[in-house]
Amino acid sequence: MLVLAATPIGNLGDASRRLIETLEGASVLGVEDSRVAQRLLAGLGIVNRPRLVTVNEQTERGRIAELVALAAESDVVLVSDAGMPTVSDPGFALVRAAIDAGVTVTAVPGASAVLTALAVSGLPTDRFVFEGFAPRRDGERRRWLAELATQRRTVVCFESPNRLASLLALMAEVLGGERRAVVARELTKLYEEVVRGTVAELAAWAEGGVRGEIVLVLAGAEPVAMSEDEAVADVLARVAAGARLKDATAEVAEATGLQRRALYDKAVAAKR
Repeated sequence: MLVLAATPIGNLGDASRRLIETLEGASVLGVEDSRVAQRLLAGLGIVNRPRLVTVNEQTERGRIAELVALAAESDVVLVSDAGMPTVSDPGFALVRAAIDAGVTVTAVPGASAVLTALAVSGLPTDRFVFEGFAPRRDGERRRWLAELATQRRTVVCFESPNRLASLLALMAEVLGGERRAVVARELTKLYEEVVRGTVAELAAWAEGGVRGEIVLVLAGAEPVAMSEDEAVADVLARVAAGARLKDATAEVAEATGLQRRALYDKAVAAKR
């Protein structure tokens, strides 16, 4: 089988007994960076020296056939530098190929920067969306933030420390400076820091420079105050502009907190 093994995101003490046993028994280890993997094995006191196969953005496609063939005969363990493979890390293409080939795929769960940041943020955790790394280019960032403007779920994303200040400043411009957010820095490490405030306050804080691994948690948008009749009119306006009725209804329902089914039925009736 193919085993996706989550590794500590900073503190080696977070390594589970099952992770250690899995690494001790591995004969083939797919790794994002062989040097990081060797430090992990040494840090956990693992004497086993499995064959290391590099699986990263540059090499993953070229290694898929080999690793799937190996996993069909014996276990292949896949790790990233930190956290769960495939979650903003290499491995997704390999997992898809293994599934298509009928190879069993399982996981050794463990630390997650996404869930850790969400849990300590103090922002709503009942509904959230993970956006991966924030777009780098200004135009892409603005389009991305425009999509998040009416997103009512809590948003979690990664960002480079060098681009954090500019992202927060743009968030204040596009989303409004009063939107609540949290910057979680160096989670589980010696200099862990969690900074909470409005995006305007965090943008000012980040101007002084930020270091380390960053997770940004953004509060969802407040519901747009709108009557049901006004919401139906909004749905119909979006349809007239070219949107599908189903999509327009979902977008307005998400933004207003009104019932999607009721809006859809009233929009259909209004069109008739």
